[in-house]
Amino acid sequence: MSKEIAMDEAVRLIKDGDTLMVGGFMTNGTPESLIDALVAKGVKDLTLICNDAGLPEKGVGKMIANKQFSTIIASHIGLNKEAGRQMTSGETTVNLVPQGTLIEQIRSGAFGLGGFLTPTGKGTLIEEGKQVITVNERDYLLEEPLKADVALVFANKADSKGNLQFKGSENNFNQMMAANATTTIVEARTIVETGEIDPNFIHTPSIFVDYLVQGGN
Repeated sequence: MSKEIAMDEAVRLIKDGDTLMVGGFMTNGTPESLIDALVAKGVKDLTLICNDAGLPEKGVGKMIANKQFSTIIASHIGLNKEAGRQMTSGETTVNLVPQGTLIEQIRSGAFGLGGFLTPTGKGTLIEEGKQVITVNERDYLLEEPLKADVALVFANKADSKGNLQFKGSENNFNQMMAANATTTIVEARTIVETGEIDPNFIHTPSIFVDYLVQGGN
């Protein structure tokens, strides 16, 4: 059975207060059509988990400008002055996380791990409130997993069952986020019939994908 649905059906799956993972790296590999539909819907009080805050008029930056997030968990917001303004004014809670830590938290949540140990952030503000565990006389921070209600993922090509193929660096966070969320919605440039993607070049298997929408414009 095909997993393809209409854009309006996809955005109805996202509710006020949801935790949302959005793929992309400085908007490269971001599902722009889904973002536009969510801006139009006006869903609010969301928690965003994303590598960055996008750009002021591109990617998740559009939703930030529309004040749809109450919390942002990201590695970098420097290219979006509005995100910085909301953080310093206290309008939005922003948790900055080292990029390697962020992707490992997403991976831990995807595959049922209780967290992981890392020396990154030891002795800095990142350490505040976290458990320190000593292994072989070296201190590590225990970083807990992140989980999302919905992941919005961008793929270059998908088949009707939801097997995905990414193009170059558009993969970035998309593949891991697809495995993480309770519901994964994929925007694809091209949707083909099952069997048209060589199994040797499937990057994310269909088991991680719930819904597909045509997009990529």
